[in-house]
Amino acid sequence: MWLGVDYYPEQWDPALMEADMDTIREMGSNVIRIAEFSWHLMEKTEGQYDFSFFDNVIAKAKERGLYVIMGTPTAAIPAWLAKAHPSILSQSENGQRRAFGGRRLYCFNSPEMYEYTERIVRALVGHYRGEKQIIAWQIDNEIGHEGSDLCWCPQCQRAFQRYLEEKFHGDIASLNDTYGTAFWSQEYNSFHEIPLPAATLAAHNPALRLDWERFRSKSIQDFVDFQARLIKELDGSAVVIHDFPGGGLDKHVDYSRVARSLDVVAYNNYPVWGGQKEPLAPHEIAFGLDYIRGLKGENFWITEAIMGAQGHDITGFLPRPNQAKMWSYQGMAHGCTSMMYFRYRGATKGAEQFCYGIIDADNVRGRKFYEVQSFFQAIRPYARAMETPISSCVAIVYDYDSLASFRIQRQSVLLDCQNEMKKLYKPFFDANVPVDVIPSSRDFSSYKVVLTPQMLVVGPQLRTRMEAFVRGGGTLVLTYRSAVKAPDNNIPFGQAIPVGLTGLTGVSVTETESLQALDAFPLVGEGPFAGTAGRGGIFRDMLTVRDAQILYRYDDPFYREYAAVTRRKEGDGTVYYLGCGMDEALTAGLMDQIMADSGIETIPSDDGVEVVVRGGAEQRVRMYLNHNAHQAKAGDVTLEPFQCRVDLI
Repeated sequence: MWLGVDYYPEQWDPALMEADMDTIREMGSNVIRIAEFSWHLMEKTEGQYDFSFFDNVIAKAKERGLYVIMGTPTAAIPAWLAKAHPSILSQSENGQRRAFGGRRLYCFNSPEMYEYTERIVRALVGHYRGEKQIIAWQIDNEIGHEGSDLCWCPQCQRAFQRYLEEKFHGDIASLNDTYGTAFWSQEYNSFHEIPLPAATLAAHNPALRLDWERFRSKSIQDFVDFQARLIKELDGSAVVIHDFPGGGLDKHVDYSRVARSLDVVAYNNYPVWGGQKEPLAPHEIAFGLDYIRGLKGENFWITEAIMGAQGHDITGFLPRPNQAKMWSYQGMAHGCTSMMYFRYRGATKGAEQFCYGIIDADNVRGRKFYEVQSFFQAIRPYARAMETPISSCVAIVYDYDSLASFRIQRQSVLLDCQNEMKKLYKPFFDANVPVDVIPSSRDFSSYKVVLTPQMLVVGPQLRTRMEAFVRGGGTLVLTYRSAVKAPDNNIPFGQAIPVGLTGLTGVSVTETESLQALDAFPLVGEGPFAGTAGRGGIFRDMLTVRDAQILYRYDDPFYREYAAVTRRKEGDGTVYYLGCGMDEALTAGLMDQIMADSGIETIPSDDGVEVVVRGGAEQRVRMYLNHNAHQAKAGDVTLEPFQCRVDLI
């Protein structure tokens, strides 16, 4: 178990380093994370490499038994490189080149970026090959974050055209037919005519835009894979990681594909950031952790855990005493096996002066220091339990193409796909049932319950897997806006929605509408939900039922003939279709029924109290986490505000 801090000694007087490392060690750390933004320090002028500063850092760390996570510095290119090769700098949608001065400024399709990346990585990894103190290499930093997942430069346009030419095997007629470019006279005579889908009047072709989304993702995947292969070539024993940011489901990149190049997935966990009135809700933080674990389907590291207030321009919410420590326990509860805090000391210069650290700029040990120290001391004895894989019987499945298709055509101003996933996730979280959040490419046949919210794009392979899962005894939950589009992002002709799944669900969508309210219409229960009523909104499918049980019906005067929620038995399994966005109470009631019918064990607790069982044969624990600012209980266990408790079982 690696426990430590993110340390940036290059930002401080070198005379502080000895005392800093002594303090870091006293805090209970066994690792420091360094060098991720230090390209210029390593290469002040082109081709003149100097790693002596970090030689000294590593030597001092070794004296104290501190190990090192070393970063490749490509997230922050040096000024001399930007000046010598301005085409490296990415461009905004309006064609303006991004000015040097921030980070992640480079274009992922720049040949010069690849060339200089290879040079610095070869020099850096070659210099430290065999260094036992380095336990992992981190590629770049939060790849695709802060808008760096998009670039609209000429290099990207040429690369996009080549991508399409390869996809369509050089047949422009095939592209025209697939895209339906006869619409608005958009036919192309050659791939060189194809534009980037930048701002235009009205809207670009949806099929073109989905291929653009796939291209953006591939551009980032290729760059990470390039660095990972290079590091492995130079040091075959290297452990390669990357620190992913939050909000991955909203990025123009499929992080689950990026993760394939890595040995370990890492996460920068920020439950609160500058500008937020309060932290994310407990189930939203948990959802983000489960999503990160799902990138590879393996336990992960947290490379940036917060302790102080955070924010670049706007100072953020200060975690209450023991609250940030509780988030650290929550990270461990959801699959984190190693944890580093951001950052050891708050900065006095640069853009992150208001990202407060464990120690503030006054350099005085305070409450935050002792919270970290106590967490390290408390969690270390449970390392074997924390390293055991998490076993879940419930999965939420997402799909990059579907999410991208909603970015292209949102369909409802209120529809937020990630929020809809979290809405379905929350009843399981409240019942203390573990959930995996996984990509649609992952095998889901072993779960008891699989939820596929807003799976807009469904191809034949996924459809076949869904059918096999249900017939094999699983419970599948489909929602409105499922199986509407084919993989080319077009609507299939002559087929009812859900396309290809009407037989499995026993329903078809006769009409549909987008609503501009969360509680736009009434819902009334039938069968097992008779006497239950609530509200729905966002979107609704008018379901014509052929072979399914109606659980809820629309209760407004024009649409009472249509079902809103249905259930159908198929083989040994069950499939649900949720035709609208339901209010929280109705959603919880339905999910509770699904858990009961599936024989899923729940653990009762007060609202805001999370109970998680971790471990295996060697060590097994029950973790209690109170997310509340007041006393609360789980069974006969009483917890003080933000208190965490770990019991061996």
